[in-house]
Amino acid sequence: MDTNARIILKKGEGRLLKSGGLWIFDNEIDRIEGSFINGDVVKVADFDGWPLGKGFINMNSKIRVRVLTRNAEETIDASFLRRRLAAAWDYRKHTVDTSSCRVVFGEADFLPGITIDKYEDVLVVESLALGIDRMKGEIIDLLKEILGEDGIAVRGVYERSDAKERLKEGMERTSGFIGEPFDTQVPITENGVHYLVDVAEGQKTGFFLDQKYNRKAIQPLAIGAKVLDCFTHTGSFALNAATSGAASVLAVDASETALAQAERNAELNGFHFTSGAEADGQFRGEEMANEAGRNLRFQAADLVELLPQMETEGESFDLVILDPPAFAKSRQNVKAAEKGYRKINRAGMRLVRDGGYFATCSCSHFMTRELFEKMLREAAREAHVRLRQIEARTQGPDHPILWTAAESSYLKFYIFQVIK
Repeated sequence: MDTNARIILKKGEGRLLKSGGLWIFDNEIDRIEGSFINGDVVKVADFDGWPLGKGFINMNSKIRVRVLTRNAEETIDASFLRRRLAAAWDYRKHTVDTSSCRVVFGEADFLPGITIDKYEDVLVVESLALGIDRMKGEIIDLLKEILGEDGIAVRGVYERSDAKERLKEGMERTSGFIGEPFDTQVPITENGVHYLVDVAEGQKTGFFLDQKYNRKAIQPLAIGAKVLDCFTHTGSFALNAATSGAASVLAVDASETALAQAERNAELNGFHFTSGAEADGQFRGEEMANEAGRNLRFQAADLVELLPQMETEGESFDLVILDPPAFAKSRQNVKAAEKGYRKINRAGMRLVRDGGYFATCSCSHFMTRELFEKMLREAAREAHVRLRQIEARTQGPDHPILWTAAESSYLKFYIFQVIK
């Protein structure tokens, strides 16, 4: 794993690495000295031989080397991995509620290519780079030990390394149990709201932990309000609104599968169909209520079509929440994505009553904060409203933003008051 092979950069290259980044691209390398196999750890040197660190190499990837340490003499072994993992866990203990959180966030935790989420006593692993994939088993065992020192016994581990990025590394996409099987419907509690997280079939690793504190931020605005939650997925924003005292919540998504899970989550929080039906999708669109008389309804619909229709019908809401999927999945489609974001944001703003509230976000790294804010200004102008900013937020602290790793910053979340 740890070899004496060495890559030598071209003169003037390695600017990202030298400014604190962790990637070396294929076109930055002048030559490679020594033998290795893909996934091995190699030394990195500047054009003049000055040592720049160590990282794992993969000739199949445009990101030719992912740097693990800037100390070229440091040994990459179990002790090294344990220090990295212990630092990642200690950081979470000081910054977030750790009952369910992201424990390892790749480059931002100086373990490039691997993400590990903790859902109560279950770990979900996503490994997207060959070198770290070869260390995956050891990383999991070490993390179990570290969590065990704080009295956390890991019940099971599930792998969700099924993203297309693995193909760029010359690896197959894979998912499944690491170790003994367990029930993959994992109960968690976040912000006082209960969920069942499907770690095997849910999106990404099963749940969007990065929005935890953004969901909490809309709770006071939802008290007594008529709420519209767009792209509700499994109901997380809707349930934060409903359980905090919203008068009524309409939650909309195009996915019947996601809405079935959302209804099950609603039942965990004391909501039941007023008709007495079960949450099995047969009664989609029927009202649910809790003992406090708060109303919650899930609807399957294409929001691009539904939002303008609701405006035509004279609907309005005290709080509208937009949490769409990533429209911009590459630099090439940013322009088209901007049009899509502007269309749904314009329609959402028009549905907010005068003086009501509007929460909106983008989870695309390629839709930069500057582009997103420009889009919101244009959408507000087209909707004939003024936006008074309450908060500008980002991903939770368990998804730390490393300023020298631009890809670690991706979530933009804004809350506004809408003035007609």
